[in-house]
Amino acid sequence: MNWITQLFLTALILNLLIEVWLNIKNQFHIGLHRNQVPQEFSEVVTLEAHQKAADYSRAKLQLGRLALFYDAAILAFMTLGGGFQELHNLWQQTQLEPIWRDVAFLLSTLWFLSVLHLPFSVMSTFKIEAEFGFNRTTAGKFVSDLFKQWALMLALGLPLIWAIVWIMNAYFEQAWWLYTWLVWMAFQLVIMWAYPKWIAPIFNKFTPLEDEAMKTRIQNLLARTGFESNGIYVMDGSSRSGHGNAYFTGFGKNKRIVFFDTLLEKLTPDEVEAVLAHELGHFKHGHIKQRLIESTALSFIGLALLGWLAQQPQFYTGLGMSTQSPAVALLLFMTAVPMMFFFLGPIMAIKSRKHEFEADAFAAEQVGAQHLVSALLKMYRDNASTLTPDPSYSAYHDSHPPAKIRIDHLNALPTNTQDISLEVKHDDNR
Repeated sequence: MNWITQLFLTALILNLLIEVWLNIKNQFHIGLHRNQVPQEFSEVVTLEAHQKAADYSRAKLQLGRLALFYDAAILAFMTLGGGFQELHNLWQQTQLEPIWRDVAFLLSTLWFLSVLHLPFSVMSTFKIEAEFGFNRTTAGKFVSDLFKQWALMLALGLPLIWAIVWIMNAYFEQAWWLYTWLVWMAFQLVIMWAYPKWIAPIFNKFTPLEDEAMKTRIQNLLARTGFESNGIYVMDGSSRSGHGNAYFTGFGKNKRIVFFDTLLEKLTPDEVEAVLAHELGHFKHGHIKQRLIESTALSFIGLALLGWLAQQPQFYTGLGMSTQSPAVALLLFMTAVPMMFFFLGPIMAIKSRKHEFEADAFAAEQVGAQHLVSALLKMYRDNASTLTPDPSYSAYHDSHPPAKIRIDHLNALPTNTQDISLEVKHDDNR
């Protein structure tokens, strides 16, 4: 057993053990607090809603635990078990040109992996989401979305993978990874620019916000914060789910602000403005730029690492491949290598939670902490988000702070001068 195999198996098993332990610990912790609403939330969240959130979270954890074992088994089989090698052999028997054989091998393998994970998507949508009243997706729409995703993967992935494979073959003995990195970054920027106007509408309907009072309020907020937007839109999120959200997307002058219609139905204008102010806080603090820079640096380091690994015979044999080629190296890099760096996930989560606190503080400065608190309380309730996650699980996984910690942080901000309990007692929507 060479060192690559040892490293891969160690990472695979260690990651599985940690994830399963945290999963079970979280499920137990949520169940332990199922029958009592935390005092901080008792004005807004009823015991029935709290129990629904607990049961919903535990159901997702059960399915997630099954997926952990399934994913580990699939990855082990496709690598050490020879699955990738068999797929490669099938394409080598065709009469296609070598570069097209490599491209077809990569695309078909990625598609095959997505098909293998399809049962969990079906169970999540039509069992768990439906059981708890969130799913609004029909079987026809689910299949239609699936084919759209595959078509998009083909339309975008085909030219990108062809270009990368061509570069790898043409400059394999040189700094091919540097040229690949430049192509990848250009592709990322184009997708960020094109997503709001050309890609997102493939799956959802976006209409300009019609509420003039709400639009004026948002435009005033944008002017105060120095944010330029190419439009304020409402997305038909209710056509697929009962969950609500808001976000801004795009790049350069092609940025858009998007509200789920489900969110606008449940929040007051003050609360909607507070949620948007939080999202703008990420922009104002430069979080988006930071993430882009980090992604740029990580992709540079990752491809440089691949440039070295691709020259090592043990890299291929250690992950179950007898064939050594640029296409095989790229596939292993996308599927197996990330497992060896699973420990980066919790580190990124810590930084993400810090960003969330900063964005909350920005929203409090702009519209008042009490409005964001009341919006969050409603969103926790209406989205059936657990109020009592296990601290260890949350610290390891969550990109957002737990509900209690986040609310306490907002209430402690100096701009928050009102008692939120007075704000939520008369909420007719509770």
